[in-house]
Amino acid sequence: MEKSLVNVNNEITVNLSIELVWHAWTISDRAAQWFAPDTNIGSKVGGPYELYFVPGNKSGMNTKGCKILKLDHCKELVFEWKGPDQFNSLMNKAYPLTKVTVNFEKVRDDTTKVIVLHTGFKEGDAWNEAIQWHEMAWSGVLKSLKSALETGEGELCCQPE
Repeated sequence: MEKSLVNVNNEITVNLSIELVWHAWTISDRAAQWFAPDTNIGSKVGGPYELYFVPGNKSGMNTKGCKILKLDHCKELVFEWKGPDQFNSLMNKAYPLTKVTVNFEKVRDDTTKVIVLHTGFKEGDAWNEAIQWHEMAWSGVLKSLKSALETGEGELCCQPE
């Protein structure tokens, strides 16, 4: 039996209030400015957390069907995750899916620390590749969040080249 021992953990500090950073993760229109160009984010536990990374493509490069597992206002957001197409058979068919926990910590009134913990990865060569990809991707996602919120210029994740 495969064990879930590996986690991907990234963090960043954003020079904005915790409320605005929270909204960037939990409101579809806001997430579309820095995460994915098309989003469907519900506002309750069990609601969707769907990101569509390629405009107009609802069948690939997305988190279609993923749900919000926990919503603790301005503290914690937890949602299911599906990997990109190259990891479809590895990550997106298994149950349970991997999950992403986003914690929000107020540093000062105008500064928020965002911590992303992605869990549920298994061991093995194929999983190692997925882990490495997600370490890189979450780093880029958080940089885009910071840039979008502080300067208005986010770089959407996982865009085709």
